[in-house]
Amino acid sequence: MTSPRYKKMVEAMQAREKKSKRLRCEKWFLYMLKCADFTLYTGIAKDLEKRFKRHAQGKGARYTRTRLPLEIVYREICKSRTQALVRECTLKALPRTEKLALIEGFQRKQKNREKFSKQP
Repeated sequence: MTSPRYKKMVEAMQAREKKSKRLRCEKWFLYMLKCADFTLYTGIAKDLEKRFKRHAQGKGARYTRTRLPLEIVYREICKSRTQALVRECTLKALPRTEKLALIEGFQRKQKNREKFSKQP
C-alpha cells in the first residue's frame, strides 16, 4: 500500500510507463542499507555492487555519508526503473517495524538458499 504522500507520484510514473512505446527489459535493484547508527536507507540502482561501493566510499547519498559503515540488508530485482521507483516509495512509506520484518524474512530466505546450495 502506498501512502497518500506518494500516491500521485506513483500513479504518474505508472501512467508514463504504460504510454511508453519502448519495451523495457531492464533490471533494476531496490535495496535497503543498514547504517552504523542503525537507521535504514532505501534506494534503487541499475548496478547494485557499484552503487554500494559509492555509498561505502562516502560518495553516495548525503544521508549515508556520515553513517558509515553500511551493510546491504535487503534487495529486490525490479523489471524497470519505474517499477523500482514505485516499490521504493512503497517501502519508504512503511513503518520501521514493517521494514525490519521484511528484512528479517529476506535474510531468512538467503540463509536457507546458502544452506541448500552447500549440500552435495
